[in-house]
Amino acid sequence: MSDLLPLFPLPNVVLFPNIFLPLHIFEPRYREMTADALSTDRLIGMALLRPGWESDYEGRPPVYPIGCTGVITHAERLSDGRYNIVLRGVERFRIVDEDQSGSYRRALVEPMPEQPLAPKDRDDIRACRAKLESLLSPAIERAGSVEVRLDAKMPAAMNDEDLVNALAQYLNFEPLEKQALLELPCLRTRAGSLVELLEMKMLAARVHATPNVAH
Repeated sequence: MSDLLPLFPLPNVVLFPNIFLPLHIFEPRYREMTADALSTDRLIGMALLRPGWESDYEGRPPVYPIGCTGVITHAERLSDGRYNIVLRGVERFRIVDEDQSGSYRRALVEPMPEQPLAPKDRDDIRACRAKLESLLSPAIERAGSVEVRLDAKMPAAMNDEDLVNALAQYLNFEPLEKQALLELPCLRTRAGSLVELLEMKMLAARVHATPNVAH
């Protein structure tokens, strides 16, 4: 990472390592940010805005301190100066300090690599993967509060880490729920929490869908 990482704070987007994120860049300050990133190391830090951001969106509303760096893998500059870009998540970071001098936000960050896994952790993750696949197979076929924007057959070639992070990013969870998953220190805890969150969402959807019976 460069010393100062450009920050792109959004209220509803959480990026995870090694997962792709398409973005449309239209605000002048973030057009400048994108141009600067493309001319240097192509890195942008995605950070989630804290609740209450609406009153100061044009300024510097508070963000959660943990985010994820993304590298621009594709960029299309439109005739009016807007950009369509694709980011690939690289690594989690923690904001240490923020530079206020530019038109867009930049921060001094420290990397937060995932904690190494013990052999037993891999067994736990494989069990979580099997549970996720069994939960999602029927869910993909119906509309409800759990929406999936992934191939229904969840490719076996996708490794455990990418599958867990892809589901955490693409499932229709609340932004704060995704932020909580991003902040977990290792893949085992993220996989376990993802199973628990998905089970809770699906149970709530079933309860909501059950008609009340008058006695």
